[in-house]
Amino acid sequence: MKISQVPSPVEINSSKKAKKKLMAPNLSLTLDRSDGSILSEDLDESGDLDLDDLDTPSDNSNEFEWEDDLPKPKSTEVLPKGSIPEYTAAEEKEESRRWRMFRIGDQDHRVDMSAIEPYKKVISHGGYYGDGLNAIIVFAVCFMPDSSQPNYRYLMDNLFKYVIGTLEMLVAENYMIVYLNGATTRRKMPSLGWLRKCYQQIDRRLRKNLKSLIIVHPSWFIRTLLAITKPFISSKFSQKIKYVFSLVELAELIPMEYVVIPECIKEYDDAKSKKKHTRVDKELNKKTEDQTNEQ
Repeated sequence: MKISQVPSPVEINSSKKAKKKLMAPNLSLTLDRSDGSILSEDLDESGDLDLDDLDTPSDNSNEFEWEDDLPKPKSTEVLPKGSIPEYTAAEEKEESRRWRMFRIGDQDHRVDMSAIEPYKKVISHGGYYGDGLNAIIVFAVCFMPDSSQPNYRYLMDNLFKYVIGTLEMLVAENYMIVYLNGATTRRKMPSLGWLRKCYQQIDRRLRKNLKSLIIVHPSWFIRTLLAITKPFISSKFSQKIKYVFSLVELAELIPMEYVVIPECIKEYDDAKSKKKHTRVDKELNKKTEDQTNEQ
């Protein structure tokens, strides 16, 4: 009986499909236990090596196997167009501090708080008057931005949203607006269109609950402006407008305990008061002289 010859393991392996080459570092296979050597007993303990389960590098020689082998981007590299840089914790905090949401009517509006930071004092809460939550809202025109600034329209747009949004948060029931007009140059005066937009954009509840608009130190310009626009505004609103020519007169109408008056307004009021007293004294002196001459 003819016994067929059993093929050797070498012949079996040569008949199989060729596998990818396993890239391995050069190792010294010696029998000593020096660093970098592999003993035969180590191979026995590890078991058979399954080449199919091993990850081998692709044919692309540029592929990196380990994370440490990846090239590190230089700090001077320009980010590709459309990419979004990651914020640090401090940058995220600063970004959240810069933008704030205000609700006007049924819509939310973002306000650039960094841009309007120097002008936030334009509106403040002055306490309450009468019975209940009748708020006093102080609007100081002297804190408005100068119209000569290159980003004036951007500032006014964000300031408009801030004023209306703040007004809606401060007012619960009836309220009055104290409009501090003194110590203000023409370049800081808001335009009529901006003021009209403010009035039109506030909620109907706020327009209805506005009981009085007190204009302190009204200039000739603003009085003329309101006189011209009187035919275009409602008679109800016109009746709410009151002119006050000094802080003393204002104190006779509302409690001043929590009303913050800017220093420039106080100085302006003092100057006008002195000028008024000087004029009155001159008139009295002239009248006295005239009476003396008649005698």
